[in-house]
Amino acid sequence: MGLLLYYITERKALAADEPTRRHRLLEKIAEATSSGIDYIQLREKDLTTRDLEHLAKQAIGVISEAKKLATDHKPLTAALLINSRTDVALAVEAAGVHLRANDVSPAEVRLCSAGTHARELSPRSQVISVSCHSPEEVAQATAAGADLALFAPVFEKKDTPGTKATGLSQLREACRNKIPVLALGGITLENAASCLNADAAGIAAIRLFQENEIAAVVRKLKMLN
Repeated sequence: MGLLLYYITERKALAADEPTRRHRLLEKIAEATSSGIDYIQLREKDLTTRDLEHLAKQAIGVISEAKKLATDHKPLTAALLINSRTDVALAVEAAGVHLRANDVSPAEVRLCSAGTHARELSPRSQVISVSCHSPEEVAQATAAGADLALFAPVFEKKDTPGTKATGLSQLREACRNKIPVLALGGITLENAASCLNADAAGIAAIRLFQENEIAAVVRKLKMLN
């Protein structure tokens, strides 16, 4: 399995007004898809259900179009996950859902998927990533049937200096589980290598991707792997 890259959206950081935010976010999602990002988590928690569904549908369209326009022989793999909202993920036929640490379990999501007609695919086809803050939580997510664990915060984040970093030793321990563990929280091009050396399967980030040219970031990260 190659290096996994996971972009988490934050449209409010892109512009002051809402129309521009959404326009730039969709541009960033297209850029992420074209650059080889594997997972894009739509993390816009302030939106109403209706607005989130609308934005998610637009994002799916943008991802699909970017894949059609790809000129490289290697197919693009970007998959859209919806933060916490399993109902929205099913309604728009997103690739899956991201669950917070205190959310419903992956097993419950799969039961929900099995009981809905929103998708004709099998419940297992829903990709489920889970926020984890300790090796024990990663073990629990693994046992519950998650596909990916986002382990955070590995490093202290500048905008939340009071948040205690989990550190590389805890990340290494978390990576002993059987599902891919992605490092999240304060990740930069300078410290990403240390995460991969701790056996992280990949990198998850907001600012690292959103504030830079994604293709350049992807190239540099893949050189570390």
